[in-house]
Amino acid sequence: MLLNYLQAAMRHARYEILADDNSFYGDIPPCNGVYANASTLEACRDELAEVLEEWVLFRIYKNLSLPAIEWERL
Repeated sequence: MLLNYLQAAMRHARYEILADDNSFYGDIPPCNGVYANASTLEACRDELAEVLEEWVLFRIYKNLSLPAIEWERL
């Protein structure tokens, strides 16, 4: 179930190229504070996934709610 949540959240990720240094910035709007910045899109995705996982685990540890994120069940 946790893996499904993480994968669903990553499908909400947005990416952009920053004009000042041509690096990639990514965030997940439903997950306040989850963002990443890296020199390549792939590195940005990897970093964003890691930040998301840490964010979810922290919120679970602190007994904080998680935003509802819809996902398709296979």
